[in-house]
Amino acid sequence: MAHLGLVALVVKEYDPAIDFFVRILGFELVEDSPSLTNDGRPKRWVVVRPPGAATGILIARADGEEQERIVGNQFAGRVGFFLQVDDFSTSYDRMVAAGVTFVKPPRRAIRPGRGLPRYRR
Repeated sequence: MAHLGLVALVVKEYDPAIDFFVRILGFELVEDSPSLTNDGRPKRWVVVRPPGAATGILIARADGEEQERIVGNQFAGRVGFFLQVDDFSTSYDRMVAAGVTFVKPPRRAIRPGRGLPRYRR
């Protein structure tokens, strides 16, 4: 059996990304350790994940111009992550209060096969 352990996300700086995932989204900071690049320069090994999840996000600081150009557009304008929460309204309100800007406001939708309300962006 296999599972996806980590997904890398390239960011400009570690600390603002950690703040977003931990303070805003409520993820756990699993690891934040000094490390080295392949050519011996210092970097950090930073992993966050939703509470109780097996898969985490490796927060990787951009290293060089090519990586810096993709920060914020790693998914070519598409949605790259789908976060499921137990209480959408509470999570949404918390994120908005923390300064998160949503591209589109959520709209009410029906959860396929269940008939329960949910929200989509």
